[in-house]
Amino acid sequence: MDFLNYAFMQRALLAAVLVGITAPAVGIYLVQRRQALMGDGIGHVAMTGVGLGFLLSWSPVWMATAISVLGAVTMELIRWYGRTRGDIALAMLFYGGMAGGVMFINLAPGGSNANLTSYLFGSLSTVSESDVTAICLLAAFVVVVTLGLRRQLFAVSQDEEFARVTGLPVRALNLLTAITAAVTVTVAMRVVGLLLVSALMVVPVAAAQQLSRSFAATFAIAVAIGVTVTIGGTVTSYYQDVPPGATIVLLTIAAFIVLSVLAAPLARRRARALAAAQPAGDPAECAIPATRAAGDEVGV
Repeated sequence: MDFLNYAFMQRALLAAVLVGITAPAVGIYLVQRRQALMGDGIGHVAMTGVGLGFLLSWSPVWMATAISVLGAVTMELIRWYGRTRGDIALAMLFYGGMAGGVMFINLAPGGSNANLTSYLFGSLSTVSESDVTAICLLAAFVVVVTLGLRRQLFAVSQDEEFARVTGLPVRALNLLTAITAAVTVTVAMRVVGLLLVSALMVVPVAAAQQLSRSFAATFAIAVAIGVTVTIGGTVTSYYQDVPPGATIVLLTIAAFIVLSVLAAPLARRRARALAAAQPAGDPAECAIPATRAAGDEVGV
C-alpha cells in the first residue's frame, strides 16, 4: 500500500474509481440502444477539444468536454435527419475530430504529438489537481443523470416508439444520453485514454449481462466490475510500469471471459430447474421458452 503515500497515485485512484462508476453507468444505456461504439466516436471528436485546449492555453479537459458535447449533439442530429447519408457524415465527423486534434496541438506553442499521447492512452502521472476537480464535477453530473432518470432513459433505450406513446420526451432524452456519454468520455480520458474508453463503457455491461438480465442487477454488477478493473489496472500499472489504459481494458476483457465461462453452467441449472417445476400436463405450446427462462425478468 506504499503507493498511497504519493499524491499522484491518490489522484489517479480517485479518478479511476470515478471512471469505473461512470463509464458502465452510461454504457448500459448505449448497449440497450445498440450504440456500443458511440463512445469510440465521441473519443475521436474529443481529440479536437484537447488540441484546442493546448492551442488556446485552456484546460484540455473542459475544452474536450465542450467539443465532445457538441459532437454528440451533432451525432444525434445526424441520426434523426441524415438517415440516407448518415454513415458518411459520421465518418467525416470522427476522422475530422482526429485530424483536428493533431493539427491544433501541433500549432500550439511548444506542442507536439507527444502531448496528445497521455490523452489517447491515459497517464497516471499527469493527472493534476485541476483534472481531479473537473473529473469529480463531471462524474457527479453523470451519476445524477444515469440514476435520477434511469426509468425514463431505460424506456427510451428499449423502445422509442412505446416511450413516445407514453408521453416521454424521447428526443430530449436521447440528446441527454448523448451528452452524458460525451461527458463520460472526458471523465475517462485521463485514466483510460480516448482510444480505449469505449471498451470500459461496453465490456463491463456485456460481462454483467452474462449473470443477469435484470436492469438493476446488471447496472450494479457492471459498476462493480468497472470499479474493480480500474483500481486493479491503476495499481498494476504502478507496480509493473505498464500503460494504465491498456491494463484496465485487458482486465475488463478478462472479467468478461471469466463471467462468460461461469454463466454457462448457471444458465443450464436454471433451465433444468424450470423444466422440473413445469407441470407435466401442460401442452407444449404453453411452456415457457427456455431462452426467456434462462434470464431474469427485465426490470428497472
